[in-house]
Amino acid sequence: MPEKKYLHHIVKVVAAVLAVAALSTACGREELTEEEAASLRVQRRDEIISGTVEKFGGGEFAVGQVGGTWTASINNDPRTFNTLTARDGDSATVINGLFDYLADYDPYTREWKPNLASFEVQADEERDRMRVVFTLRDDLYWTTPGQSREEGVKVTSDDVIFWYDEINGDPALQQPGYAQQFVELPDGTRERITIERIDDLSFAFVFPRVVAEPILSSNMQFGPRHKYEPAKREGGVEGVLNLFSVDSDVRSIPSIGLYHIVEYNPGVRVVLQRNPNHWKTDQEGTSLPYIERLIYRVIPDRNTEYLMFRDGTKDSYSPRPEDLEELIRARDRDFTVYNGGEALGSSFITFNQNPQNMNPVVYSWFIQTEFRQAMSSLLNRERIAAQVYRGLAKPAEHFFATANPMFDPDIRLEYTYNPEHAIELLASIGITQGEDGLMYDEDGNHIEFTINIGVENEIWVDIMNIFADELSEVGITGRVRPIDFQNLVERLTSTYDWEVIGVALGVNYWPSSGSNVWQSSGNFHLWHPLQESPATEWEARVDYLYNEGRFTIDPVRRKEIYDEYQRILLTELPVMYIVHPLSFLAVRDRWDNVYYDTLGGFQAEYVFLKQ
Repeated sequence: MPEKKYLHHIVKVVAAVLAVAALSTACGREELTEEEAASLRVQRRDEIISGTVEKFGGGEFAVGQVGGTWTASINNDPRTFNTLTARDGDSATVINGLFDYLADYDPYTREWKPNLASFEVQADEERDRMRVVFTLRDDLYWTTPGQSREEGVKVTSDDVIFWYDEINGDPALQQPGYAQQFVELPDGTRERITIERIDDLSFAFVFPRVVAEPILSSNMQFGPRHKYEPAKREGGVEGVLNLFSVDSDVRSIPSIGLYHIVEYNPGVRVVLQRNPNHWKTDQEGTSLPYIERLIYRVIPDRNTEYLMFRDGTKDSYSPRPEDLEELIRARDRDFTVYNGGEALGSSFITFNQNPQNMNPVVYSWFIQTEFRQAMSSLLNRERIAAQVYRGLAKPAEHFFATANPMFDPDIRLEYTYNPEHAIELLASIGITQGEDGLMYDEDGNHIEFTINIGVENEIWVDIMNIFADELSEVGITGRVRPIDFQNLVERLTSTYDWEVIGVALGVNYWPSSGSNVWQSSGNFHLWHPLQESPATEWEARVDYLYNEGRFTIDPVRRKEIYDEYQRILLTELPVMYIVHPLSFLAVRDRWDNVYYDTLGGFQAEYVFLKQ
């Protein structure tokens, strides 16, 4: 689902909950029974929930007024201001407010609606052809800080066409949108969705066959052609990728979005100023957003972030488990803790099945389905939910998100926590316990591997330590190694030098989303990217089902396709989802129009300062 919320990463919502009290001395006894412990967990859960507020979106926003400064934080300096290379969350947080999508999707009504452009779908089912015609608004301009619309550069169809053909469409740039430009034909060949210019404001995506979700397939963000085209002409791929580095004058970076970047002080802060030329307005014609200025302070330490929020110098905070109880029970608090409900997505672990830069012995284990099924059977999701999220999370046992139109509650993970079953699965592929209690393969190699996670995320460290502990119980060594997030991204996308990684992607909101992840040819097919042809039979079948689902209009047949698709991924387990936590967000009470839920996010463009 397209991300339209410019402050989505301002709050980087971490699902978090109150710690359940240690199950020790109670009523004079040394320990509690299992029934008493369960009752206490439920009681503490209810106490936390009662101390939060549910205020979900989907309705009308009150009319506000422009003004105020919102102070947030990022954990690291931005690594770039270039949308093409902003792979880390902190860089994306800063530049997300400079762009927008052609169309927008309302998750509450489940309808597409115009955004930067209106659209018309033209389908010819007899000839199996389709066109999607977009018409841009006539009031869109690329501007820099201090520029009026007249001083800016008008947005035209040429911006979109250049971006589609020369940026997303250039395989050398390895953009996520590249794989989405191709569809598989009935004869098994692949053909590109082309784009054609109609006039200055109109253009059409021409599909070689009818697809089930044409707006999703053609919707896109794009950057300023007048900056990127000369950079590519003069410097090629490197010229494009080197544009808007952190050494650039940030006031020279154009925006079509809600904000301009006006200041960057390395190690200290990034400042964004409201874009007065933005096209979106409220019911009275006032241009959004209402917040005049955003300040992102660079705060590497989460404890410092928390203290900043407690002392009033931050406007929002995503509580960790250890923070939430204190926030809920704070006296005379000037903030509200919002409960956004259960997260739609889930973090996951994945085992490297790419022979490049892999230890061949470890690789021989990871490519076996039974091995991955055993690992899932040793991933104690219940324990993680109880200890890391303190009971306010539930195990992730489905592939699609509950909001996905193809979600089926009966299609669920079979390989849940069961150490006995894990041992049986490993024995079936020749991995057994030795006299020393350690697991060995048939050649006498001890089963051990390294688990990499982002060093910035403390919750990931806790999760993987629990996983490593469960592995050790059956004689497997899992070495948890936190590394810099950029290093993590480079290993996933460039060097492929990793064994096991814990990571999170977007939500499986659409059955055909994630073309660069789930298709074997995708550049973010994490466990073995950019395959010239599918490496396994099951990946070939997933490729087929992915494409067949995209082109099947009949709802009954479409569900059959996606049912099989889900079952394969839950059996082969290229990724192993962990838990769905509740999401909480604390916001200072000086702000109005605050709505928050996991479906629609935090729609901060409507938030305004109370008078």
